[in-house]
This record gives sequence, structure tokens and C-alpha cells, in this order.
Amino acid sequence: MKWKQQLLGLKAYQPGRTIEEVKKQFNLEHIVKLASNENPFGSSPKVLDALKKVDGSYALYPDGYATNLRYALADFLKVTLEELILGNGSDEIILMISRALLRPGLNTVMACHTFGQYKHNAIVDGAEVREVPLTEKAEHDLPAMLAAIDDNTSVVWLCSPNNPTGTYIPEKELLTFLEKVPEDILVVLDEAYYEYVVAGDYYDSISLTRQFSNLIVLRTFSKIYGLASFRVGYGVANATLLNTLDPIREPFNVNTLGQIATEEALKDQEFVESCRQKNREGLEQLYRFCEENNLSYYPSQTNFVLVDFKIDGDEVFHYLMSKGFIVRSGVPLKFPTSVRITVGSKEENEGLIKVMTQFLTEKKVAK
Repeated sequence: MKWKQQLLGLKAYQPGRTIEEVKKQFNLEHIVKLASNENPFGSSPKVLDALKKVDGSYALYPDGYATNLRYALADFLKVTLEELILGNGSDEIILMISRALLRPGLNTVMACHTFGQYKHNAIVDGAEVREVPLTEKAEHDLPAMLAAIDDNTSVVWLCSPNNPTGTYIPEKELLTFLEKVPEDILVVLDEAYYEYVVAGDYYDSISLTRQFSNLIVLRTFSKIYGLASFRVGYGVANATLLNTLDPIREPFNVNTLGQIATEEALKDQEFVESCRQKNREGLEQLYRFCEENNLSYYPSQTNFVLVDFKIDGDEVFHYLMSKGFIVRSGVPLKFPTSVRITVGSKEENEGLIKVMTQFLTEKKVAK
């Protein structure tokens, strides 16, 4: 096989442990999964009602233009139809951007601790990856990222709020950065957790796509909308940019049920607001636990928090999993003494805190 050399030894995306796997391994009846930043409150009842009415014509291909969803999104975001691109999750749009703009001889700039698929796709496409360390506050170091850009830079990736730290880029800093990036370099602003943001100095990213022709904003229905199974994401940018990117999109890439579910989900913003509020309350629960136990964490604008236990993150991960709580070890995320915890319901958070307290007590006794 004439494989690309960069594929040799490259690992596929490693999803977290499934509930059924953990049940069998530890002989447990009940598992709480707080590892993949899914919405513990599910999805809007409007979605379930709409799916019950689907006529079952599954032999037909989906609408390749996702017409109804596209119109609904355009109306909701106050953009034109041509300013939207839809994907099989925002992951597919990330892949499309990499395929369109990255190749050997070009480079791409990103934070050192951020969503791993930016780097993964760049490696597959043979581009040089330039990773810039986060600041001491685990924020994007935008001046350093600017310094990493040169004539061969093709794409810059900004994840705000960032995964896995939960930190965000303030409006003033973002504007200064965008004004200095050359117009022939695409800036990708990944806002998978946008709906969870409550920071007062966050920006209106959609309006920025009108101001900066080299900016694309990515969002998803997998997080606060609770529709991760349907794999629907979208991008917003100027029409000229998207007209060039769109031919890479796979035909019929957004499935029929996904189109129906997300269109209905948009109609229920009361559900979204409720989830946002419950999420903030859950974060406060976890913050209090950290502060009472002298554990450092990064204040989060997402539905997860990265907690530093000052010991091997895998050890914390395995202990919690043995007690029925699946979180995400910080080891593969390049935070080796931390775990990333998805905010659950009030009761789930209480149960997790009880087990984490037990873990800390056992560690003290062992010392």
C-alpha cells in the first residue's frame, strides 16, 4: 500500500468508555457518564414530538441542501442562506477546511492545548503544525500565535470557549488579533460551547464574519441542544468563502432525522436557556468542591471544568470509573494531573462529589 507517510503510526480518535463497557468491567448497575460534554438534560421535548411524526421514508436520500433547516438557521441567526454551510457535526467542517487549505509546504497555527482534531487533520493533509502554548491562565496566547504566522500559514484555529480548559477569548483581544491576521489566512473560530457562555465581554461572532472576510465561525447541535447522536453542525462565513469550500462537502452529508431534530430544537430557546442556567448552577457545585479541597481549576464558560488533582489523571479517572462515574482523564489532553468533568444534573454532581471526596480521603490516609 502506498500510504501517506504521516498516517503511519497516527492513532484514530479515541472515544471515551461506553456505559455498557464500564458496567461489565466493574459489575455495576448504574453509570453516570460525565466524560464527553453531553447535555445531561437531554433535548427539547419538541424534538421528540417531531421525530414521532416522521413518516419513515428512510429509503430516500436526505435533502442535500438541508433546505428547511437552512432557512430556519438563517432566520434564527439573521444571516443569508449563502452564509451557511452544514456538516455531519462541526467535525466534518473542520475536516473540509483542512482538506481545502492544508497541504505539504503550508503550516497551520493553533493552541497547544485545544481540540485535537485540528492537529489530527493537519497531519493527515501533510501540513506543518505550529502549536502555541496557552498562557498561565490557560487562555489563547494571541500575540504568540500572531508571531507564529508566516507567509506559508494557511489556517489559524481558535477554540473559544476552549476545549479542554473551558476558557474563552475576550472581545477586545479577539478584535485586535483579527485585525492583524493577513486576509489570505483563514481564521476558524470554533464555538461548540457558544450557548453556554455567560461572560460579559464575549463577542458577537456572527457580526464579525461580515467585518472579516477570512473568518469562519463553527457551531454544533451536539452540546446544549442535546442532539449529539444526530451529528449536525454548521459554519457561518461570507458567501464567497463558503462557495469555494462547499464543493468539498460530501453529498447528503446531513441526515434526514438530524435535519428534522435540529430544526425543531431551534424553536425551543426556553429549553436552551434552562440548560444554560442549570449548567451554571452545576459549575458552582463543582467549584465549591474544588475550593473546599484546595484543588485548582479553570473558571469555565462551557459545560465542563478541568480540575487539577496534582496526581496522575489516569489514577483519578480509573478510581471514579470503578465507582460508576466516567470522566475524562487529562493525560491524553496534555494535562497529565487533571481530569475534565462534564457538568451533570444536581444529583449527578452530588454523587460525583461524594466519590471524589472519598478518593481524596483515601489518598490522605495512604500517605
